[in-house]
Amino acid sequence: MFKTILVPVDLGEVDTAKPAIDKAVEIAKTSGGTLRLIYVRAIVPVTYMEFMPPTFDEEQQGEADAKLAKLAAGVGLPSDRVSAVVRLGSVYAEVLDEAEKTGADLVVIGSHRPTMATYLLGSNAATIVRHAKCSVLVVRA
Repeated sequence: MFKTILVPVDLGEVDTAKPAIDKAVEIAKTSGGTLRLIYVRAIVPVTYMEFMPPTFDEEQQGEADAKLAKLAAGVGLPSDRVSAVVRLGSVYAEVLDEAEKTGADLVVIGSHRPTMATYLLGSNAATIVRHAKCSVLVVRA
């Protein structure tokens, strides 16, 4: 049924992603599919870069890679069926691009209960739902 499942993860709020990861693992086990975790790092505004150490980007990337790899190792699927990627940019744009690039047929994303801000401004989950070319499952945390 679903062969490639993409799960966006916010490493700052893993509790929100945990129910989505658990649901994606359940689906992957049932369908024999693979799981790909994605974390999207925010771009630091150029005006702040002069205050950052020269190795800032490499350190942030390395830290994110390590945290995501640790999370991926604990999902309960064989290692050959789990992968992870850290990208830099806008969350919804990078998730949509990764879904297309990997041929994902399902995106499973965790989401908070809507607040007034997300009703007015939208959220990454809502944007992914509206623009994804594959099925999207939103799991409430």
